[in-house]
Amino acid sequence: MSGKGVGKGKGAKTLPSEKNEETKKKISRSERAELQFPVSRIHRFLRKSNLAARIGSGAPVYLAAVLEYLTAEILELAGNAAHDNKKVRIIPRHIQLAIRNDEELSKLLNHVTIAEGGVMPNIHQALLPQKSREAKKANGAPTGGKKKVVNSSNATVKQETEKMSPVEEPELEEPEEQEDDEEPSQESESGEQEET
Repeated sequence: MSGKGVGKGKGAKTLPSEKNEETKKKISRSERAELQFPVSRIHRFLRKSNLAARIGSGAPVYLAAVLEYLTAEILELAGNAAHDNKKVRIIPRHIQLAIRNDEELSKLLNHVTIAEGGVMPNIHQALLPQKSREAKKANGAPTGGKKKVVNSSNATVKQETEKMSPVEEPELEEPEEQEDDEEPSQESESGEQEET
């Protein structure tokens, strides 16, 4: 029974390779793949969801990498939107603006509704004043300046030189009915006189 240290009794010495295994820290699959998203948890979800009878070991790594990339992309764009609005925190509105302003993310998340996200700021071209539509086509942004304002009877058109904000409604002046009645009669009289 006196052996040469085959068993691990009181006096047995451990080999150097066994020491390294005991002191070696376990490395997670996320650390091996250099990812922040949990590979093991995603693997567990894939197994529990009954997608297939067998799940390969590379599938959860790939899926974790894709999810991490999409998350980083959305957070970067949302952070830029928050910075543009002079905010420090990202709110659902910033995420909505980030997704809808990016062509590829908008296509991917087309049928997704973001709670408290709001809507994209948009004014239809037909609702804009004529001058501002032409300026927007030329410059890409509406400008103030002279605007035509037509009253409800379409009798008079006046030029305004004041800048108007898109929210303000223009003030319309009612034409004097006496001038309108007199002008056609003068034209008809002058037309009759010229013919004779």
